[in-house]
Amino acid sequence: MKTLLILGGGTGGTMIANKMARRLAESEWRIIIVDKDQNHYYQPGFLFLPFGVYQPEDVIKPKKRFIPQRVETIFSEIESIEPQANRVRLRRDLRVVHYDILVIATGCEIRPDQIEGMSDGWRANIFDFYTYDGAIALNHFLETWEGGRLVVNVAEMPIKCPVAPLEFLFLADWYFRKRGMRHQVEMIYATPLSGAFTKPQASKKLGELLDAKGVHVEKDFNISAVDPTKQAIRSWDERSIPYDLLVSIPTNMGMKVIERSGMGDELNYVPTDKHTLKSKDWENVWVIGDAGNVPASKAGSVTHFMLDVLVDNIECQIKGMPLEAKFDGHANCFIETGFNRGVLIDFNYDVEPLPGKYPLPGVGPFSLLKESSLNHLGKMSFKWLYWNILLPGRPMPVSNQLSILGKQN
Repeated sequence: MKTLLILGGGTGGTMIANKMARRLAESEWRIIIVDKDQNHYYQPGFLFLPFGVYQPEDVIKPKKRFIPQRVETIFSEIESIEPQANRVRLRRDLRVVHYDILVIATGCEIRPDQIEGMSDGWRANIFDFYTYDGAIALNHFLETWEGGRLVVNVAEMPIKCPVAPLEFLFLADWYFRKRGMRHQVEMIYATPLSGAFTKPQASKKLGELLDAKGVHVEKDFNISAVDPTKQAIRSWDERSIPYDLLVSIPTNMGMKVIERSGMGDELNYVPTDKHTLKSKDWENVWVIGDAGNVPASKAGSVTHFMLDVLVDNIECQIKGMPLEAKFDGHANCFIETGFNRGVLIDFNYDVEPLPGKYPLPGVGPFSLLKESSLNHLGKMSFKWLYWNILLPGRPMPVSNQLSILGKQN
């Protein structure tokens, strides 16, 4: 009996477990998934928690509800991965699990400890919304906040869901207007990028939206420290931005077990072939989602588009065949812009977001790089799609490869 071991029961790990449970013969393969948390979190929903759009029950469900019965689930912290010995050491009962094939789906986490002074004001008037606890704490703070200067800062790239900080600002504009206090709030976006986003056309469009909503963009701002006493963030070029409320997207890093195991780069991401999704260092180790260093967006849609490539290539490896499936970096994202409107972007490693229609060329129904109420509906319906289609690993009616049909250069 051979063993497929999946580390991480989030989006990537759960989808892989469901797909491989249907593909691998139960008489030949044992499938094990390891995760420290018994709850599954719908992370895209964290964005809506601070503004009361979603409630906790919208974003939390038991993990076991989405993992197939034939898959053995172990809830434990991972002490270390020993790829040279094909084994993983768990903290629970000091258990050792041997594997024939390993899938790393451990994701990434925010690390406020990487920025001088940030931890001193953490959850006082410095908050994140990339964690459940952070989003809930920020919701409580906003309920009684009377206004001032709101600064949203991205520490460095890459981060999970690169458009989420922009969405937060769009929703904050809507939220404060709904409460009749927008005139009491100054909003600043401090980003290490030279514009609102990484891709030129999308950056221009999103920058125009920020400007229209009265958000000042402080470009090329590389944070060096937080001064919680003076309530200001400083950059390496000695700029200083005072804040009354700081919403931070701290340094994002791979999990500490990757560092302990000596498998990661300087940010604890596993070096991964960007096309095959196989580890660059170990033949029987594969990586999905935010745990790897592929130059694609760290977002749920990307993990979904990786899924079939990874599954097909694992099957090829088992059969001793060449790896034929290739991931092209495909990503798409509905960007909530407030007031029941949204923008959709669709791109990959080589093609930036372009105007057009999606998913059917010339038909849509969704418009690319254009605000619409239909795009907002697409954003809000994604939660149902996530729980009912994506996590169970069911087929989607869209290709995992980017199509340029219907897009305008």
